[in-house]
Amino acid sequence: MSTAIEPRLTSLAHGGGCGCKLAPAVLQDILRGMPLAGPFADLMVGTETSDDAAVWRLNDQQALVATTDFFMPVVDDPFDFGRIAATNAISDVFAMGATPILALALVGMPVGVLSTDTIGRILQGGASVCAAAGIPVAGGHSIDSVEPIYGLVALGLVHPDRVLTNRGARPGDVLILTKALGVGVLSAAFKAGRLDVAGYAALIGSTTRLNTVGARLGEQAGVHAVTDVTGFGLLGHALEMARGAGLTVELTAAPPRLDGVAALLADGVRTGASARNWAGYGAAVDLPAGLEASTRDLLTDPQTSGGLLIAVS
Repeated sequence: MSTAIEPRLTSLAHGGGCGCKLAPAVLQDILRGMPLAGPFADLMVGTETSDDAAVWRLNDQQALVATTDFFMPVVDDPFDFGRIAATNAISDVFAMGATPILALALVGMPVGVLSTDTIGRILQGGASVCAAAGIPVAGGHSIDSVEPIYGLVALGLVHPDRVLTNRGARPGDVLILTKALGVGVLSAAFKAGRLDVAGYAALIGSTTRLNTVGARLGEQAGVHAVTDVTGFGLLGHALEMARGAGLTVELTAAPPRLDGVAALLADGVRTGASARNWAGYGAAVDLPAGLEASTRDLLTDPQTSGGLLIAVS
């Protein structure tokens, strides 16, 4: 079924991509009364350090990695929205050093507002990414919702001795970031009708590139910790890595920017999530005197389907 006129996907959502995440301070307040996962002998990674996925030891040779991620549209093209959401969800499996094996679709759509053709294209986009990752979409769940929501449950396997977490960094490690920053800025510009063709290409190119290198990092000597940089921005996820290891992190290099981001920042394009991120964890960050406000805003910019942050000796 199709409808004659459909609204833009982004017009149906109050936020988009990983910028939809609850603000760090709000999430912390909500979870304050939640008990930890508990003393399960085979639960290797739970909720203690805000890691990218849960890990359950199956036997001496295999551990199961389980994660879920979903959000509202960051672009209007339904196929691209599906691709971005699926890439983002599978990234958490790669961030644990695991190989993905299976996905389940999570679908919430305003039926009657969006056509079944459009909703189908979203799912097809997600399925295309899963196919590229070598995994099936083996099922899922759907609801009728006011705003369009799509994502995946993603499962993976890893050797128990090769699990990578966000808490293993060691003093003197170097941090490597595998994707440039600025997805939130580009997304905000797109929603405001201010993103040019080159900027859109940069947005799609970054957010649909799978972090497949993560599956091989557990085999590499000297790799101590990994996380993916998403809704809390580079500063927020680096802070989680530092806290997990009981260390501090020093960022000295200029943050890499996606094409077009510098000009948009100079024109005042920002996301509300960037300010919420800084409000949530800024008190734990020491900024050098004279740092440009645009640089701080880039460091807190929410990254939908961002790169891996790797601590390596």
